[in-house]
Amino acid sequence: MALMLFVAGLVFLVVGAELLVRGASRLAAVFGISPIVVGLTVVAFGTSAPELAVSVKSAFADQAGIALGNVVGSNIFNVLFILGLTALITPLTVSQRLIRLDVPLMIALSVTVLLFALNGVIGRVEGAVLVLALALYVGFAIVQSRRESPAVTGEYADEADRRGTGRWPTNVLLVVGGLVLLVLGAGWLVDGAIRFAQVLGISELVIGLTVVAAGTSLPEVVTSVVAAIRGERDIAVGNVVGSNLFNIMGVLGVTALIAPEGIGVSAAALNFDIPVMIAVAFACLPILFTGGVISRQEAVVLLGYYVAYTLYLVLAATHHDALTPFSSVMLYFVIPLTVVTLGVIAVQELRRNAGVRPPGPPPEDR
Repeated sequence: MALMLFVAGLVFLVVGAELLVRGASRLAAVFGISPIVVGLTVVAFGTSAPELAVSVKSAFADQAGIALGNVVGSNIFNVLFILGLTALITPLTVSQRLIRLDVPLMIALSVTVLLFALNGVIGRVEGAVLVLALALYVGFAIVQSRRESPAVTGEYADEADRRGTGRWPTNVLLVVGGLVLLVLGAGWLVDGAIRFAQVLGISELVIGLTVVAAGTSLPEVVTSVVAAIRGERDIAVGNVVGSNLFNIMGVLGVTALIAPEGIGVSAAALNFDIPVMIAVAFACLPILFTGGVISRQEAVVLLGYYVAYTLYLVLAATHHDALTPFSSVMLYFVIPLTVVTLGVIAVQELRRNAGVRPPGPPPEDR
């Protein structure tokens, strides 16, 4: 019964998110909203809607471990698994905007979550700060979209005309239907996850970090993989980073703002899982430095770390004897070696870029 609830919840979440994104995107086109704003708000909300629905339902059901684990686990899953999988299919091109703005913002927000969690609760004040940050971010996107040239705006308008927007009542029905499926799916998935935790004797935090996080991230998986196959590589990377930003500001912020007792933070999440989320965010910078491309070799590293992270959670949850030697190898060998390697790559890339001169004669000869 728990398995049936869980699978049905996942299906409803994925279908509901798809309907919501399709209807909302078409409505935005009808009302002339900029495609950039649509991408940063409608699409980001749509792919993160399962996380939001599950986290809110868990918070009201007094299942704080699932609510927090869902956000933290989804952000770790997005970078390590989704970026790794899509870059394994085809090397991913990274835009300069992501390197200069969005990834540093993701790092700053991840550190902010740790600071907010130090007292053991992410309360309504912290939630309000995160929601305000989301509003400022969207506002910045709107200002940036108004600076688009008429040629770019016309190109987007032509693309919208080719695809068609349909009648607005139909699009409203798509949005409403998507929201209904999200609510139902979230309820079933949370109920199934709780029963899994009870039957297997695993904490709600671990269930939220693994099964629920992976399940609610299915829209991001599909979006990034399809974008990579179609050659829209920048979309594949932007979808992951944008989803992580919305998970922290939107999902965690809204959940903390409306949860009666706030979101409780366990010692395990504070001492391990949130720091891992921060480390994963920091790891994006040197990878993105390497010529603006995530290579297949880097993809293997990302996927390997996700396997190692999941294995650690399983070993810790089952109190397996292999936990101590596995932790020692990861802590004292694998992680330092990876940090040094990424650091060397980043320094070499910075030096290479600094040594590149523009074409033409030297400045003194001009």
